[in-house]
This record gives sequence, structure tokens and C-alpha cells, in this order.
Amino acid sequence: MAKAKSAPDVWMIVSIALILAIGLIMVYSASAVLAFHEHGDKFYFVKRQFIWAVIGIGALLVTMNTNYLVWRKWAKPALIICFALLLIVLIPGIGVVRGGARSWLGIGSFGIQPSEFMKLAMLLFLAKWLSEKQQTITHFTKGLLPPLGLVGLAFGLIMLQPDLGSGAVMVGASMLLIFTAGARIIHLASLMGVGVFGMIGLIIAEPYRLDRITGFLDPWADPRGTGYQIIQSLYAIGPGGLVGLGLGMSRQKFSYLPEPQTDFIFSILSEELGFIGGASLILLFLVLVWRGIRAAISAPDTFGSLLAVGIIGIVGVQVLINIGVVIGAMPVTGITLPLVSYGGSSLTLLLTALGILLNISRYSRQ
Repeated sequence: MAKAKSAPDVWMIVSIALILAIGLIMVYSASAVLAFHEHGDKFYFVKRQFIWAVIGIGALLVTMNTNYLVWRKWAKPALIICFALLLIVLIPGIGVVRGGARSWLGIGSFGIQPSEFMKLAMLLFLAKWLSEKQQTITHFTKGLLPPLGLVGLAFGLIMLQPDLGSGAVMVGASMLLIFTAGARIIHLASLMGVGVFGMIGLIIAEPYRLDRITGFLDPWADPRGTGYQIIQSLYAIGPGGLVGLGLGMSRQKFSYLPEPQTDFIFSILSEELGFIGGASLILLFLVLVWRGIRAAISAPDTFGSLLAVGIIGIVGVQVLINIGVVIGAMPVTGITLPLVSYGGSSLTLLLTALGILLNISRYSRQ
């Protein structure tokens, strides 16, 4: 196996490190009040986030220094294991219910989300499959349906939990990878139409999803119900102005804004650090996406190129949806902000994936 040609992308490393540092600071700032009220320790959430960050950085260092081609042979076993975990988590008494979804495996405060593992496993398998069968991708039944069938099956199992946010990110990143592999736009557009009808069916099946959409369209129609989160998020972002109220000075984190350290952490950041702070974080994400795209373009083989697209797709899709939600441009979906929001499984798995992306950057043709 060939040795790496160069050091990993410095721009990518710096952007990851800065976003992660901002995340730790904001998790503490956003959660201190809630942590003290519920656990008697204002450092409760940030201590756990720091531990997961250390574990994630360790995983990043391992994957960054492991030839990415190694993951080809592990793609199929990883996908099978993740499908098994998605089935196991649905078993009452084994899967742990948090936030209304049976999406966790674990004991007590320690837990993992199989759906987070499935994101990476699916991308690994699709990159392997499509790099080996790229010549058939323009054929609807032979080339496109098999990978889409796997994505659809995984999405269906995730929705049984239900966890629309994780499912949407996995589907979004997978579709981006499939499109990059050469799938015909007419085929994807047709399937998108089918997907729209499917989403309508999911909304009809669970009335709370319709409530979220109506709340997004007109949050003031039900300010104490479906529109509450969006309204409180805007109440946080608005007063932030240009430079913010100051780090630690948020008002909305005092039990006004639900999930201030997870889904709506960008609202708290904007309230405390203002437009400049929010724009700076978005700029760091743009740098990360830019360097990820560059790594994909300059990868030495199709597998590396497609895998890089998928990994950076996870970041891009999550950032777009999360920020879209907190500014009131999209319905509430329960998607966290990558590397910033509180959450062990998502943080560790994303750092692991970014380590793979950094390794791909080491084999750049440029």
C-alpha cells in the first residue's frame, strides 16, 4: 500500500480545530444554567463533551494516519453491523427512548446512536460500490436502484425510531455521493418526486410533523406550541445585533429556549457573539467544505473522491439544515450543528470521518 505523499491539509485541520474549540466554549456557555439546575454542576455537559472530543480527536489521529483504502474492505461488514444495530435499537427494553425517539443504545447517561454510525457506514459502502460499478450508474435498474434501495432501507429503519433529522442527513449526503458518481439527473429528479410523496405520507402518519411544518410557516399562529422554539430562537438571534451581548450573557438560555446546547446552540452563539460571531463560524464551515471539495477533486482514485464527497456532504447538509432551522427558514428537524452542538456519538463519529477525509487529502494529485 502506497505511503502518504504529503502532510494533511493544514487549512482543514485549522478549521476543524477552531470549530471544535468554539463548540466546547459554546456548550459550556449555553448549558451552564441548565446543568446547574438539573445536575448541580454547571460543567456537567461541557465535561462530557470534552471527554467525547478527546476520544474523537484520538479517532481522528488514527484515521488521518491510516490509508483510506483500508476502509474499502471494511465497508460491507460495517454496513451489516449498522443495519443490525438499527434493528436492535428498536427492541423495547434494549433501545433507550430519549426525546421521544427510541434511537439510543447504552446504560444510564452513556449511550450511542446507531443512526450516527450508519451515516459513515453507508457512505463507505456507497463509495466502494459506485467506484467498482461506476459504468452502470447511468442504468436505472442495474446501477441506481441497488444503492438507493440500501439507502431507503436504512432510512426506513431510522424513521421507525423515529429520527427524521439523522435520516435526512444520511439521505442528503448519499444522494450527493450518488450524483457525483454520475447518476442521471432525470432519474434522480423522478425519484425526488417519489420522495416528496413519501414525505407527505410520513407527515400524515405522524401529525406532529405536520405541526412542525405549520409552525415553521407561521410560528406566531401557535406561539406557545408548535411555533415556540422558532420564536425563542429568533428572540435570541435578534438582540445579538452586530457584536452580541457578550460571551456568557445570553438571556434565552435561562429556560426560555429549549435544547440550547444541542439543536439551537447557534441561536445562543448569535445572541452572545452577534452577527460577527455567527458569520465567523459559518466562514469556518465554508473553509472546511471548500478544502473537502478540493480533496475530493484531487483524490487519486474514484473511491477516495466519492468518499470525500460523502463525508463533506454530511457536514454541509447538517450545517444548512441546522442554521436554516434556527433562523426560521426551515421546519424544526432535530439536527445538531456539526462539531459545535453537545452530543457524544455525533461528535466522535464526525471527527473519525474527518480524519479519513484528512488522509485522502494526503494523497492529493496536486
